[in-house]
Order: sequence, then C-alpha cells, then structure tokens
Amino acid sequence: MDHQPPPFFKRGPAPLARLAFYAALSVALLFVDARFQTLELVRKAVSLVTHPLQQAAHAPIEFIDNAGHYISSISRFQDENTRLKRGQLESATTLLRLRQLESENARLRKLLDIRDRQHVDGVVGRILYAARDPFSRRIVVDKGQQNNIEGGQPVIDETGVVGQVTRVFPFASEITLITDKEQSIPVQIVRNGLRSVVFGLGNGQLELRFMPANADVQNGDLLVTSGLDGVFLAGLPVARVTHIERDTSYSFARIFCEPLAGVENYNEVMVLARRTPEDIPEEALSPRTKGTTKAGLKKKRLKRE
Repeated sequence: MDHQPPPFFKRGPAPLARLAFYAALSVALLFVDARFQTLELVRKAVSLVTHPLQQAAHAPIEFIDNAGHYISSISRFQDENTRLKRGQLESATTLLRLRQLESENARLRKLLDIRDRQHVDGVVGRILYAARDPFSRRIVVDKGQQNNIEGGQPVIDETGVVGQVTRVFPFASEITLITDKEQSIPVQIVRNGLRSVVFGLGNGQLELRFMPANADVQNGDLLVTSGLDGVFLAGLPVARVTHIERDTSYSFARIFCEPLAGVENYNEVMVLARRTPEDIPEEALSPRTKGTTKAGLKKKRLKRE
C-alpha cells in the first residue's frame, strides 16, 4: 500500500524552474508579436478596458495640479493688476502735471505778450499763499526787494488787473487785490468813454460808484483802466458790469461788476514797473505836480547838456 503525503505538503515546480518557464514564455511572446503583430488586438482591447481606470486613478493628481495652477494664476493676475493700476496712476499723475505745465506755459506767454505789447517792464511772480486776514483780499508772491519791487506797483495777469503792491519784503511782496474793500481804481467804460472809480466790495465783486442814476451804463459793459491815477497803464481790462440798480430817490446808481482777472484762481502774476512822468497823462497831474514834473525834466535836460 503506497503512502502519499497529504495535499498540504504537496509542492509544485521549483521557483527557479517557474522563473525560467515564464521568462522563456515572455521572450517567445515578444518575438512572435514583433514578428507577426499577433498581440496588437489584445493590446488595444486591454488599453480600452483599462483606460477608464487610468483616468480615474489620474484624476486626483490632475485635480491637485489644476488647483495649484489656478491659485498661482490668481496670484500672478493680482500682482499684474496691481502693477497696472500703479502704472495707470503714475501715468494719470504725469498727464495732469503735463497739462498743468502747458496751462502755466500758456499763461506765462500771455503775460509776456502783454508786457511786450504795452512796452513796459515787468517781473513774473508766483503766488505763494493768501493772507491770513479773513477780512481782506491779499496775496503774497515770491518777488520782493531783491527783484526791485516797490510799494504801489500795479499787478496784472493775462486777463486783466489783479491788484497793487502794498507791502514789500526782502524775498516776497504782499499784493492787495482789486476786490479788497480798501482798493479803488479809476476806470473808463469802453463803449462810451465814461470815467469813474471802481471799488472792491470784499466778496469777490466790484462796485462802480459816483455814476448818476441816468448814466449810460449797461450790463455787459467793459471797464478798463483810465490811467488817470498815474499808477496803472490806460486800457488794461478791469471788470465787466453784471448788475445795475437804479432808484430815482438816490442821485447815484448802484452798479456791480465782476473782475476779469483771475484774482483768486491763478498762480502767476506780473508786477509792472512804475510809470515814468512821460507816461502819465496830463489830466492825471495837478498844476503843482505839473510844475514839479516840468522843472524836474528841465533839470534833467540841463544835466544832460
């Protein structure tokens, strides 16, 4: 009677033998496939079956990669947006500065044209600040005694009369605007030649006084300097009539005007030089002043001779 071991103790081929068998089988399959392309359909079928599994296995990794790219893209776009906004602000600031410089250049050219047209010397000054007194209309410019500025010199801008120098410091000057209550200028109506005096009201407006109630004055009339005060050149624009109040019970009419110059707007003004006796009209000189002036002129001529 043969004695056989139980199935538990049965052993198959040796591992080395199985390795050799499978290696030989693999080489044979590779050779056959490379030679006759017999396993092409099998590969396609296996690839078709395993493709969904590959996609499912690769999905988490792809999701993580896409999330990382999305976050990095958001950060990059935010940085680029911030950089573009900063560049836009810088460009806007530069553009505003260029426009301001162009406007300032145009005003300075107009001031120089006025000086050349009037044949008078003048110094262009920049407004530093307005006086702190709330009850007066005064400004301070950056030209003073070092620039030969003296009290009483007229001040204009490219559109008309601004005011008059009242105080002079070594490096600055104080200018009283024509809208100040203490300022007055002899003027003339261009349309009919009527002469009078315009006074500041302290609120940005002017009043043409000493005009009869029946005087030929109309809204829109242009007022220019008459030159009779010996300070302002004749023909400089001063104001325009905006409102007239006539009352037969009063001898004079109330005529309100608006200054033409940018007395409270611009940054540059021109301080005109003092007028010489030859420039002052005969009407502005009193008999005593005429004699003094003529005597002075005779002395100058004698000295020259």
